[in-house]
Amino acid sequence: MKDFQLYGLGNALVDIFVEASDAEFASLGFERGSSRLVERAEQQSLLERFKGHDLRLVSGGSVANSVIAFSQLGGDAAFLGCVGDDRYGLFYQTEFEELGIDAGNMVLVGETTGTCACVITPDAERTMRVCLACAGRLAPRHVDEDRLKRSEWLFIEGYGFANPETMQEAIREALRLARQNGIKVAVTCSEAFIVNVFHDAFFEVLKQTDLLFCNADEAGAVTGTTGAKEAFAKLKDMVPSAVVTDGPHGAYVRHAGVDAHVAAFPCTPVDLTGAGDMMAGAFLYGVTQGLAPDKAARAACYLAMKVITQIGARLHHGTRQFWDECLTNL
Repeated sequence: MKDFQLYGLGNALVDIFVEASDAEFASLGFERGSSRLVERAEQQSLLERFKGHDLRLVSGGSVANSVIAFSQLGGDAAFLGCVGDDRYGLFYQTEFEELGIDAGNMVLVGETTGTCACVITPDAERTMRVCLACAGRLAPRHVDEDRLKRSEWLFIEGYGFANPETMQEAIREALRLARQNGIKVAVTCSEAFIVNVFHDAFFEVLKQTDLLFCNADEAGAVTGTTGAKEAFAKLKDMVPSAVVTDGPHGAYVRHAGVDAHVAAFPCTPVDLTGAGDMMAGAFLYGVTQGLAPDKAARAACYLAMKVITQIGARLHHGTRQFWDECLTNL
């Protein structure tokens, strides 16, 4: 058995959560539910506007959230990302140490840690402004061949394709080493715009991918179709395994000889952040533990439901308990 079942590669970001009223949100002039990259000055200006609010800090980033879920469930995980030597970077590194995730030497001296300001509105929608700072500087030289060799799966974050000079090259290097050492590769699309804007780089990696995670919109961008079911069917010719989530309509799963649709768990969402990250991390945990893919997906849907009925992109307590609870009733 390898030291790590999962080695995640992605943006190391500190999520900063703020709950805003509809009036406060309207004053920002943002498109509701949008996610945009911003420069440091714009991010600081946004956070300044919410100075009187209760700002919650949580270590995050898409694949990082999945790796955390994987670890909380009991899996052995490693993570590759970069933070600065500022207070946010120290917070991030300390939290990963407490979670028992091997993050290696992730601090870049003299750099600023990336942040994601998540503005949560009363309709449970989250609008994000991301300042990558040094998170996007992850480069081929940072890819740790030794830790990667000791892993079963490499999990690549789609957002990494948005940095052609740095993270795209880090992804290619990690992929090369994974293929050379017989390590399975999973990719999450992250957003439909990643597929559309960084099409060539994304499809170059997709050709060497074992398992793709995407939601209905992202699956549509990959396949050129509309509707989760249609896109899922078309993905069969593009990638060996796939998980396509469709919000309250559940998820489509194809992996290890299983081809199934699993239902979602009904709930009243409070914050939609992190549902897909939890789905991916929990599903990967399930299949690395030998669980049937449809059962792993059903339990992952349960945890995703638990995530969206609270504020924040991950569960801080009860992750393993919820997992066991769901599997007992399957």
